[in-house]
Amino acid sequence: MANVSITLSVNGREYTLAVAPDLRLIVLLRDHLHLMGTKEGCGKGECGSCTVIMDGLTVTSCLVLAVQADGAKITTIEGLGGKEALDPLQESFIRHGAVQCGYCIPGMVLSAKQLLDANPNPSRDEIKQGLAGNLCRCTGYTKILDAVEAVARGGGKR
Repeated sequence: MANVSITLSVNGREYTLAVAPDLRLIVLLRDHLHLMGTKEGCGKGECGSCTVIMDGLTVTSCLVLAVQADGAKITTIEGLGGKEALDPLQESFIRHGAVQCGYCIPGMVLSAKQLLDANPNPSRDEIKQGLAGNLCRCTGYTKILDAVEAVARGGGKR
Protein backbone atom coordinates (compact mmCIF):
# COMPACT_ATOMS: atom_id res chain seq x y z
CA MET A 1 0.00 0.00 0.00
CA ALA A 2 1.22 3.45 -0.87
CA ASN A 3 1.66 6.00 1.86
CA VAL A 4 -0.91 8.76 2.20
CA SER A 5 -0.04 12.40 2.84
CA ILE A 6 -1.78 13.91 5.85
CA THR A 7 -1.58 17.26 7.58
CA LEU A 8 -2.56 17.68 11.19
CA SER A 9 -1.94 19.98 14.10
CA VAL A 10 -0.60 18.37 17.26
CA ASN A 11 -0.34 20.57 20.33
CA GLY A 12 -0.42 23.64 18.11
CA ARG A 13 2.33 22.48 15.77
CA GLU A 14 1.54 21.65 12.13
CA TYR A 15 2.82 18.39 10.63
CA THR A 16 2.63 17.08 7.09
CA LEU A 17 3.54 13.42 6.95
CA ALA A 18 3.36 10.46 4.57
CA VAL A 19 1.84 7.58 6.53
CA ALA A 20 0.80 4.01 5.83
CA PRO A 21 -2.99 3.77 5.44
CA ASP A 22 -3.17 1.34 8.38
CA LEU A 23 -0.99 3.37 10.76
CA ARG A 24 -2.82 4.01 14.03
CA LEU A 25 -2.83 7.51 15.53
CA ILE A 26 -1.16 6.31 18.74
CA VAL A 27 1.76 4.93 16.73
CA LEU A 28 2.03 8.18 14.80
CA LEU A 29 2.11 10.18 18.03
CA ARG A 30 4.57 7.95 19.87
CA ASP A 31 6.86 6.55 17.18
CA HIS A 32 6.83 9.28 14.55
CA LEU A 33 6.32 12.46 16.58
CA HIS A 34 8.02 11.12 19.74
CA LEU A 35 5.20 12.25 22.01
CA MET A 36 5.54 9.49 24.57
CA GLY A 37 2.95 10.76 27.07
CA THR A 38 0.14 8.95 25.30
CA LYS A 39 0.15 5.37 26.56
CA GLU A 40 -1.14 2.23 24.92
CA GLY A 41 -2.85 -0.05 27.41
CA CYS A 42 -5.31 -2.53 26.01
CA GLY A 43 -5.05 -1.59 22.33
CA LYS A 44 -8.80 -2.15 22.07
CA GLY A 45 -10.18 1.22 23.15
CA GLU A 46 -11.36 -0.14 26.48
CA CYS A 47 -8.91 1.31 29.02
CA GLY A 48 -8.60 4.97 27.96
CA SER A 49 -4.83 5.16 28.44
CA CYS A 50 -4.38 6.35 24.87
CA THR A 51 -7.02 9.10 25.08
CA VAL A 52 -6.24 12.31 23.21
CA ILE A 53 -8.42 15.26 22.27
CA MET A 54 -9.18 15.42 18.53
CA ASP A 55 -11.12 18.45 17.31
CA GLY A 56 -12.48 19.07 20.80
CA LEU A 57 -13.61 15.52 21.53
CA THR A 58 -11.79 12.71 23.27
CA VAL A 59 -10.83 9.70 21.18
CA THR A 60 -8.96 6.52 21.96
CA SER A 61 -5.98 6.95 19.68
CA CYS A 62 -5.41 3.20 19.47
CA LEU A 63 -8.65 2.94 17.47
CA VAL A 64 -8.12 5.94 15.18
CA LEU A 65 -6.17 5.61 11.98
CA ALA A 66 -3.70 8.39 11.33
CA VAL A 67 -5.40 9.10 7.99
CA GLN A 68 -8.63 9.78 9.91
CA ALA A 69 -6.79 12.57 11.72
CA ASP A 70 -5.98 14.37 8.46
CA GLY A 71 -6.86 18.02 8.99
CA ALA A 72 -7.55 17.51 12.71
CA LYS A 73 -6.31 19.38 15.74
CA ILE A 74 -4.91 16.95 18.28
CA THR A 75 -4.04 17.67 21.90
CA THR A 76 -1.88 15.20 23.80
CA ILE A 77 -0.77 15.40 27.41
CA GLU A 78 2.36 17.21 26.20
CA GLY A 79 0.06 19.97 24.95
CA LEU A 80 -1.06 20.87 28.46
CA GLY A 81 1.02 22.98 30.77
CA GLY A 82 4.74 23.10 30.26
CA LYS A 83 8.05 22.85 32.01
CA GLU A 84 7.49 26.18 33.73
CA ALA A 85 3.91 25.58 34.85
CA LEU A 86 1.66 22.56 34.90
CA ASP A 87 -1.94 22.73 33.77
CA PRO A 88 -4.29 23.20 36.76
CA LEU A 89 -5.61 19.67 36.20
CA GLN A 90 -2.10 18.24 36.38
CA GLU A 91 -1.41 20.22 39.56
CA SER A 92 -4.69 19.08 41.09
CA PHE A 93 -4.00 15.42 40.31
CA ILE A 94 -0.65 15.73 42.12
CA ARG A 95 -2.11 17.72 45.03
CA HIS A 96 -4.89 15.17 45.59
CA GLY A 97 -2.63 12.12 45.35
CA ALA A 98 -4.49 10.97 42.26
CA VAL A 99 -1.31 9.75 40.55
CA GLN A 100 0.43 6.50 41.40
CA CYS A 101 1.95 4.57 38.53
CA GLY A 102 0.83 7.29 36.13
CA TYR A 103 0.03 5.00 33.24
CA CYS A 104 -3.63 6.02 32.98
CA ILE A 105 -3.15 9.65 34.02
CA PRO A 106 -2.58 11.24 30.59
CA GLY A 107 -5.90 9.80 29.40
CA MET A 108 -7.64 10.77 32.64
CA VAL A 109 -6.33 14.34 32.50
CA LEU A 110 -7.29 14.79 28.85
CA SER A 111 -10.77 13.36 29.47
CA ALA A 112 -11.13 15.77 32.40
CA LYS A 113 -9.90 18.69 30.26
CA GLN A 114 -12.41 17.93 27.53
CA LEU A 115 -15.17 17.62 30.13
CA LEU A 116 -14.31 20.95 31.77
CA ASP A 117 -13.94 22.69 28.42
CA ALA A 118 -17.46 21.54 27.51
CA ASN A 119 -18.95 21.90 30.99
CA PRO A 120 -16.95 24.14 33.35
CA ASN A 121 -19.15 23.34 36.34
CA PRO A 122 -19.97 19.63 36.23
CA SER A 123 -21.63 17.74 39.04
CA ARG A 124 -19.80 14.83 40.66
CA ASP A 125 -21.93 12.45 38.59
CA GLU A 126 -21.08 14.35 35.41
CA ILE A 127 -17.38 14.06 36.28
CA LYS A 128 -17.82 10.31 36.74
CA GLN A 129 -19.56 10.14 33.36
CA GLY A 130 -16.87 12.31 31.74
CA LEU A 131 -14.13 9.98 32.94
CA ALA A 132 -16.02 6.80 32.07
CA GLY A 133 -13.91 4.64 29.82
CA ASN A 134 -10.68 5.54 31.62
CA LEU A 135 -9.52 2.74 33.87
CA CYS A 136 -7.15 3.10 36.82
CA ARG A 137 -5.84 0.06 38.64
CA CYS A 138 -3.75 1.90 41.25
CA THR A 139 -5.47 4.78 43.02
CA GLY A 140 -9.11 3.94 42.76
CA TYR A 141 -11.24 6.75 41.55
CA THR A 142 -12.05 8.90 44.58
CA LYS A 143 -8.84 10.93 44.46
CA ILE A 144 -9.13 11.35 40.71
CA LEU A 145 -12.71 12.59 41.03
CA ASP A 146 -11.64 14.90 43.89
CA ALA A 147 -8.85 16.33 41.72
CA VAL A 148 -11.17 17.10 38.81
CA GLU A 149 -13.88 18.45 41.10
CA ALA A 150 -11.38 20.82 42.79
CA VAL A 151 -10.49 22.34 39.44
CA ALA A 152 -14.16 22.63 38.50
CA ARG A 153 -14.88 24.43 41.78
CA GLY A 154 -12.00 26.84 41.28
CA GLY A 155 -9.58 25.10 43.59
CA GLY A 156 -7.33 24.42 40.64
CA LYS A 157 -7.41 28.05 39.44
CA ARG A 158 -8.43 27.28 35.87
